[in-house]
Amino acid sequence: MTSKVSDIAFSPAVKAQQERLGSRVGYARMEEKGGWQDRVTNDLAGFIAERDSFYLASAGAGGQPYIQHRGGAKGFLKVLDEKRLAFADFSGNRQYITLGNLSENPRAFIFLMDYPNRRRVKIWGRAEFVEDDPALIARLTDPAYSGKPERAIVFHVEAWDVNCPQHIKPRYTEDDVAGAINKLQTRIAELEGEVARLTGSGS
Repeated sequence: MTSKVSDIAFSPAVKAQQERLGSRVGYARMEEKGGWQDRVTNDLAGFIAERDSFYLASAGAGGQPYIQHRGGAKGFLKVLDEKRLAFADFSGNRQYITLGNLSENPRAFIFLMDYPNRRRVKIWGRAEFVEDDPALIARLTDPAYSGKPERAIVFHVEAWDVNCPQHIKPRYTEDDVAGAINKLQTRIAELEGEVARLTGSGS
């Protein structure tokens, strides 16, 4: 039987639960139509370029999971090519849990959220940390950011999927809110000017 890209998440145990709960037929149909992607498309690259944060999951050799939040300027998670993403790793609390996990288990997972548009993207793959490639680290570093990168983390994409928007509550950043307020203030000023012109109160 030919494996599907989604088999990275749909293990035999997962498929058994899908069968038990009635969703396996639908997912089997999805798989037959092409299913999940295993390369970075233009749509995914555009989505990543607009994100200013994501969650990176890893696990040690014993299977203990860990999720780490990563944040930065929009587009700090870079697309290197159709199979690789990467970002600069700066000094934090120096627990190094992700690095320790990746040193013994390269399997990793990226979860990206677009709250205003209620869209989430899940990416499965393998990750490695790179400490001896100054050119790569420079490529991933924003000159406007004062932090000093310690290394690069490169994520090798094996599969990705877009979730449905169900249960996602829209949230907005400071920039989103400021932009909306500026538009309202501009419109209010226009209307106040129009009222003044019509009533002659501005003379």
